Parts: sequence; structure tokens; C-alpha cells
Amino acid sequence: MLRAILIGPPGSGKSSVGKALSRELSTSFEDTDELIVEKTGRSIPEIFAEDGETKFRAIEKEVVLLALRSNIGVISLGGGAVIDLDVQEAIRKSAAQVILLQIGLGNVLARISNKTDRPLVAQDPERQWKDLLAARAPIYESLATIVIATDNKKPYEVARELMSRMGLARE
Repeated sequence: MLRAILIGPPGSGKSSVGKALSRELSTSFEDTDELIVEKTGRSIPEIFAEDGETKFRAIEKEVVLLALRSNIGVISLGGGAVIDLDVQEAIRKSAAQVILLQIGLGNVLARISNKTDRPLVAQDPERQWKDLLAARAPIYESLATIVIATDNKKPYEVARELMSRMGLARE
């Protein structure tokens, strides 16, 4: 049963927090970016370089919609997955908590700068990240049932705070 969907901008910690949260919940975890790589046999930068963003988004939509219908306990979505209207609708129809991970610019730049695995923020990380966040923030906020900052927190700390906010804190 799907318990949590993690959304947020690149570098906010969706994958690492998702893994930690799934351990706390004793449930399964999937990262849709990893599922895309498994499905295509290519890295996300390779898909962007060879096929372009439009083709990547089509693959992403298919993978995300399938994942949302599965029995995965915690799902981490790629930062841009929420821009698709069908994905937004599927998220809204889900009974899962939709968790928006937020991070400040200072913290995120350390995570995304000089990385080749994030094609949409590879050229000018600060400007591109700000632009992505400005465009996507209203969507993230409209979907979220829980909003949590990840700045200066370890994934397990965020996961434990989420457990408490979900009413599932362990004694």
C-alpha cells in the first residue's frame, strides 16, 4: 500500500529521505528516476542528450503513473514529474501522504553543483535551480499534504520527523 510520495526540487533529498522513511515504515521504496534508468538501460543525462527532454518526460510519465498504481510503500518522484497534469491528478487521487521536501539555496548548491547527473541544472546550477523552483513551487505546494525542510538535517532525522507528523511516531 502506497504510504508516502516524496516531491520537491532537485537536490532536496527525495531519494535519501525516501529510503530512510521506508526503513522507518518497514515498507518498500522506489525512486522513479532509478526506475527510468532500469526501464531504458540508459542514464537520465543520456536520455536527455540523445532524445531530449520531451521524450524523457514521456518515459517519466509512464513510469510514474505505473509506480503510483503499484504496492510500493514510499515513492520518490523526480523533481519535474509533477509538471505533467496526469501525474498531478494521480497524485491527488492517491491516499498517500504527499511530502514536499524543501531546501534552501545555500544547502542545495553544495549538493547539485559540479554534478553531471542533473541535466536541467548542469550549466548554471544556481540560476537554473532558482528558475525550476519558481516554475514548480506552486505545483509542489498544491499537491503537498506535508511540507518539511531538509536543510542541515540527516535523512533519518527528516524521516523520524515525518513519522511524527504522519502520526506514526515510534515509542
